[in-house]
Amino acid sequence: YGDQRRLEIARALATDPQLIALDEPAAGMNATEKVQLRELIDRIRKDNRTILLIEHDVKLVMGLCDRVTVLDYGKQIAEGAPADVQKNEKVITAYLGTGH
Repeated sequence: YGDQRRLEIARALATDPQLIALDEPAAGMNATEKVQLRELIDRIRKDNRTILLIEHDVKLVMGLCDRVTVLDYGKQIAEGAPADVQKNEKVITAYLGTGH
């Protein structure tokens, strides 16, 4: 499944876009596939392309993104650097749980 998702991303890159939107690219992937996906997205970033990443895998998002916007039931509850967003009480309550 991971190979198929990476192929879809490669096909999108064939048109040489400056912006690429990825909607839940890690959905259904195992840990190894997620590492490969992260490496691919990181290479795309280093090629000076903008990536709009819509993803529920918090670890992937926090490890890849320079800026994060968090929505809860369609409403923005936080925006900023990953480290700052991770400390936001609304984000903790909505996504990370109160044990963090």
